[in-house]
Amino acid sequence: MEILSLRSARRLALCRAGLLKPQWTGLPKRANRARGRDKQARDAAYSVVRRFGYLQLDTVSIAGARSHTIVLLSRLEGMDPALGEQLLQPGEPVFEYWGHEASWIPIELYPAFEFRRREFLGLHPWWGNVVARNREVALRLRRRIREEGPLRSVDMEGKGSSGWWDLKVVKRVALALWSSGELAISERKNFQKTYDLTERVIPESVRSWPLAKHEALEVLLLKALDGHGWAPTGTLVQTWRLVNRKKEIAATLDRLVERGAIVSCALEVAAGRPVPGWIRPRDLELAARLERIRPRKDRGVLLSPFDPLLWDRQRVKRLFEFEQMLEVFKPVSKRVYGYYCLPVLAGERLVARFDLKADRKSGALRVLSCRFEGTGSRHPASIADGEAARTALERYAKALGLQPRGWHLRSPSRVRTAELRP
Repeated sequence: MEILSLRSARRLALCRAGLLKPQWTGLPKRANRARGRDKQARDAAYSVVRRFGYLQLDTVSIAGARSHTIVLLSRLEGMDPALGEQLLQPGEPVFEYWGHEASWIPIELYPAFEFRRREFLGLHPWWGNVVARNREVALRLRRRIREEGPLRSVDMEGKGSSGWWDLKVVKRVALALWSSGELAISERKNFQKTYDLTERVIPESVRSWPLAKHEALEVLLLKALDGHGWAPTGTLVQTWRLVNRKKEIAATLDRLVERGAIVSCALEVAAGRPVPGWIRPRDLELAARLERIRPRKDRGVLLSPFDPLLWDRQRVKRLFEFEQMLEVFKPVSKRVYGYYCLPVLAGERLVARFDLKADRKSGALRVLSCRFEGTGSRHPASIADGEAARTALERYAKALGLQPRGWHLRSPSRVRTAELRP
């Protein structure tokens, strides 16, 4: 079994996540929003999606952009935030499906989800056999889309609140048909889904060669490692929600080891036994090189709370000693940091978190709170941390075309200790 130091695993995670210099990550640095460069910007965004194999979708936009847009903004300087909402369009190389959660996924992975579509045939992950219970609704919905063309979820209107065209029931049936692959989501406008027949959305070239389950699991586990660098089995499983498949996952990992595609690798920890996990041989070599680099002085960047680097809270705790928290569903009185906090990455450390609220009418990005790690207060542990937080906030606000309000960091050249003031 190979052994990986904490520093190497942390830097490898940042590298594979596209959060180090492009010379290490292999991803573009910019997505220029200038006129005539739209294809370049879209290609840059798609390269980020391909790295992870998914771009998780989320509806919350209080911070001025939704999670999927924030993930792209944190990696692609100069990107127009509007692009983050427009990646899914007819003819583009992504499709929407259940990945980590509901996600935009590279079109080349469509065959790898055939087993999931079959498992969801007539079912929905939350509502069970909703199609069988509402056969007439499903029949008429299919017919309407076939004859009238793509149908937006917002246009699934009926007369009254009950009967075969009950809006709530129709939307659930549509989601079930999408889960089983009978329908596809062709695009989103203002985050509203548009449904169409799968054969009119997904190219025949990828529909015609579905992968067997054992092949699909190999593809998905390798793609998960592509985005993580090093990861324990649990992280790989949760990347694609491959739950209740313990024997299949173990057999798949064994096959990948036999082929030399991955190696067993344990993570050193300060106390206790090393944490078993997996890594690709080429990433093991990359980790060794990253161990020797001199950490750059980073200006700071804001990350989405659903960033691929952050959603596995146990892994974040191990690699960064950072307690990632999502408090959207907590009552106000029980929140520690805020409603929708964006962590600040500075170099290879997570140093603070902002709770933000965008006010488009006034052109302001309001800071509801800023908390620094290791200090228990609004005050940064060092001038460098304060500067990283300031530049991260300013970079994000500039990308959104807003002015930060409610927070100010006095110039470190004038004071010994960075100071926050409302």
